[in-house]
Amino acid sequence: MKFSKLFVVSSVAFILALALVVTGCSKEPTSSASQNGPVAEDTWERIQKDGKMVVGLDDTFAPFGFRNDKNELVGFDIDLGEALAKRLGIKIEWQPAEWSGVVMSLKTGKFDAIWSGMSITPEREAEVNFTTPYIGSAQVIVVLSDNTEIKGKDDLAGKVIGTQLGSTGEVACKKLQGLKELKTYDVYTEALNDLKTGRLNAVVTDDITARYYFQQQPGTFKILDDILSYEPMGIAIRKEDATLLDVLNKEIQSMIEDGTYKAISEKWFGEDMSQFLNN
Repeated sequence: MKFSKLFVVSSVAFILALALVVTGCSKEPTSSASQNGPVAEDTWERIQKDGKMVVGLDDTFAPFGFRNDKNELVGFDIDLGEALAKRLGIKIEWQPAEWSGVVMSLKTGKFDAIWSGMSITPEREAEVNFTTPYIGSAQVIVVLSDNTEIKGKDDLAGKVIGTQLGSTGEVACKKLQGLKELKTYDVYTEALNDLKTGRLNAVVTDDITARYYFQQQPGTFKILDDILSYEPMGIAIRKEDATLLDVLNKEIQSMIEDGTYKAISEKWFGEDMSQFLNN
């Protein structure tokens, strides 16, 4: 009985092993995609297929992208983006995002690009790729027009300064010495309102945004002569999206060359801002 049971068990094990070998041999070879992980999707091909590009932005960042009194999304970046999309035969789906987390939202696929007057910095370039600059700006100090105490950055020691959270203005402020307090805001308008009501001594923002708000409230603010940093701006995309980067670069250059950019720039700034770029 012991021998018989052992023989039966051994026979069953042999048959099962043989079946596994045969089954394994009959399988189709594993594809290279499954061997090496999923094949990366080409974002530009998908955009063409879907007929749209999803773009993240700060929709409070005048004059680049903001809401008018009818809650319509308008601005320099909006007009330039819509013109580019028309030329490419696609549509843009503008998606407002919290600026402090906008890079992470891009990297995790919430949208295909960030187009929102975004300054190109080494820290951001480590995370994403940028198109060649399409406009340039500078971080400046804004005070009330009747302020005679603060004449430059050296006079900010002991003062309360405001800027936008996650902006390059915040980076510039953190390099200033001896501040009493640095307050950060979700949007620049909140900081400028606090400046006007006396809660802040100064605001650090980019000069294009500042000059736009000056038009809305003439005689209220002024920009000091000290420039904290010059900042070219570009469209941010994920590191792996080389094809999309090439498409955007070529189309922006084409718009500069054929006058499309100039017309949009003069509408928002009164001059052709491409003259300040090295193309």
